[in-house]
Amino acid sequence: MPSKSKKDVDFSSTKDPYAQREAEKYENPIPSRELILQYIEHAGKPLLRKEIADAFSLDSEDQLEALRRRLRAMERDGQLLFNREQRYCLVNNKDLIVGRIIGHADGFGFIRPDDGSDDLFLSPREMNPLLHNDRAMVRIVGIDKKGRRECAVVEILERNTHQIVGRLYKEDGFTYVVPDNKNIAQTVLLQKDGVGKAKQGQIVVAEIVEQPTKLRQPIGRIIEVLGDHLAPGMEIEMAIRSHELPYLWPGELLEEIKSLSPEVPESAKENREDLRKIPLVTIDGEDARDFDDAVYCKKTPKGWKLLVAIADVSHYVQVNSALDKEAKNRSTS
Repeated sequence: MPSKSKKDVDFSSTKDPYAQREAEKYENPIPSRELILQYIEHAGKPLLRKEIADAFSLDSEDQLEALRRRLRAMERDGQLLFNREQRYCLVNNKDLIVGRIIGHADGFGFIRPDDGSDDLFLSPREMNPLLHNDRAMVRIVGIDKKGRRECAVVEILERNTHQIVGRLYKEDGFTYVVPDNKNIAQTVLLQKDGVGKAKQGQIVVAEIVEQPTKLRQPIGRIIEVLGDHLAPGMEIEMAIRSHELPYLWPGELLEEIKSLSPEVPESAKENREDLRKIPLVTIDGEDARDFDDAVYCKKTPKGWKLLVAIADVSHYVQVNSALDKEAKNRSTS
């Protein structure tokens, strides 16, 4: 009797070596990650989610949803790649490397592998569709003239640059932004209706509406005009937006703080000792964002008496309030 070919193998009846583990964790278990990887490797080509579901005879709504979640988790954990054709393929090939892109002002770049190994060189041509901080999968293709390991981009996994701060220029009928970030060599071409009232030479924030490709630079539109490049405080404003730090207050929070009084309410004084007559001195520096720690020291017949006063911030910032949520968003204790 002839042996079965790869296509003839019935994985729906293949014994899952981790079936017991899956049964203990899930009420309606589906094939383990290990078996899914084995099947994709056996298939020898990228597969649609439906093809994987059919191979294991998964057809109920619960099973299909569980498979979708598992494949997404495997993609997140670096076990699978979801390509542009909506197919899943293996990423554990020894020739494939996943990491973070580091751009250079001269157009070339590097990829810093997740496994901590040495950076790999990316030529300007390979960097064309990438921006600094993107995540990508690459393949080593050789050694360049300087002896560096050179690689080619296999897949762009994650886009991490969504807005760019820079200076606006108008030239030969085109309007573009030159990024302030020296790790980004590409200029951002602005849509004709995306310039607004921005003027030549001003510092602007451009939202990227189309990421770069091998043949085209990124395309964007202006979402904020910061002003002239020599204006006081401009460097701080540029840094905040370059790193996409939160700087606008949510409407929910603004509404919530309307009820706060500039004076300590009588209800807050209950069961507390009033220390306001003591000349406490803050120990927070001049540039501190809050002044909630203070000390007072006085000489006594037996030596010195030291008082340390710490504000009860939690009284004013209730758990899960709009103020509490925004404090967490801004990494403020």
